[in-house]
Amino acid sequence: MPHLDEEFLDSAESLEALDSRGSLRALATAGAQVRRAIVAAREAGIDRVAGGDRPRSVLVASLGGSSVVCDVLDVLAEPGSPVPLTTRREAPLPGWIGPLDLVIAVSLSGRAQGPLALAAEAARRGASLLTVGASDSPLADICARGRGVHVDVATPAPTSRAAMWSMLTPVLLAADGLGLVDCSEAVLERVADLLDERAEECRPSSESFVNPAKMLALGLAETVPVVLGDGALTGVAAGRAAAMLARTARMPATHGALPDAASQVVACFDGPFSGGGAGGGGVAPDGGRDLFADPFLDGPPSPQLGLLMLRDHPVAPGAPGHLDALEAGRLAEAVVESARDAGVRVWEVEALGGPPIERLASLIAITDYAATYLALGLGLDPAVSRHVTDLRDRTS
Repeated sequence: MPHLDEEFLDSAESLEALDSRGSLRALATAGAQVRRAIVAAREAGIDRVAGGDRPRSVLVASLGGSSVVCDVLDVLAEPGSPVPLTTRREAPLPGWIGPLDLVIAVSLSGRAQGPLALAAEAARRGASLLTVGASDSPLADICARGRGVHVDVATPAPTSRAAMWSMLTPVLLAADGLGLVDCSEAVLERVADLLDERAEECRPSSESFVNPAKMLALGLAETVPVVLGDGALTGVAAGRAAAMLARTARMPATHGALPDAASQVVACFDGPFSGGGAGGGGVAPDGGRDLFADPFLDGPPSPQLGLLMLRDHPVAPGAPGHLDALEAGRLAEAVVESARDAGVRVWEVEALGGPPIERLASLIAITDYAATYLALGLGLDPAVSRHVTDLRDRTS
């Protein structure tokens, strides 16, 4: 069973020594990433995307650490976008994409093969292009040859996971300008302020008992985590959290969104990883560690299921969507109660109020920090995985 040393997490010097590429510092720049990306998008001529006219359709291409851009734009546009929006990680480009359509390709390095291939084919067919990535990269070159708009990512980051807001902001501004989402510069400025507040709240020098990300990391370290969103918006945050837990903290995590994932998650409460299931010894009735267990007689503690429930901000009575939110809240409460009854450890994180992108940002910021602290507390460099490096060597 993994164990985090709370004293290590509370030592800013120890964290910095292990964090070789400054992942925590990069997360702290999230607000600055938004502001710099707004300026970079403006200078690149973001208002010229698709000639300033609404396209027939929009396709967004990103993968790996950049794939959250697809998910965020998809969930924000879905309720009221006047044109269809699709996402794609890899080639081929759908056959219906042509001169009336817009293709958005995102890659921090500007060299990811999937977005590169999709952007190149889109340019060949005469589709409008918006690309976001490194300057002087193959992606920027394809965009220039296709007479599209390329936005440079100016803020340095150790990984694409830590550069989310640099990549997402220009895409949201373009989508707002085309009337696909409601995400103006003013809204994004508020997102930047919110991210700055989260960075202060989750800073490395903040002790575990007042730092929500460190507290979450300490709990998740002793579980097999399942991350569940109580709806479509929080489901995107759940997907991002699971990806960060796996890629950054090397913790295998599954995720889902209610209502679809309710049954498959609750079914796991009968299994070997719940406190009341058929697991090994060392488990207290409440799902925590049994301090009196004998590791020789009872066996080592088995991994325990942990449920991280991401909750949307409550909808005020009489506001649009209030009844739907009440129904979603009842289902989420039922899942949480079932989990606790089964001896599963539960954490709940509620989004702050505001427009959808602000609510999403408030959840993602906490779980990004938690995954990074979890990696460091386990003695792992958040940005460097020897097995990922080995995989790249084997496939290059």
